[in-house]
Amino acid sequence: MNPKHIKQLIRAGMTCEQLELDGDGQHFEALVVSAEFAGLNRVQRQQRVYQTLKTELASGELHAISFKTLTPEEWSAARG
Repeated sequence: MNPKHIKQLIRAGMTCEQLELDGDGQHFEALVVSAEFAGLNRVQRQQRVYQTLKTELASGELHAISFKTLTPEEWSAARG
């Protein structure tokens, strides 16, 4: 699956202040920074991103993706 397409799907489904994606075409790792994550635990945050990719995951078009999910405040603090 094309990384640009994955990013488009995530951005179309939620507001992202920062979105980075790395992968080999079958396995991907994403950094998603969104204010939508405020008040959500880690699992809820991942579920929110998975919602944007549910069709591709269900069809097998997207095989594997892992996420690091942060609020803008957490992202700012992590960068120092």
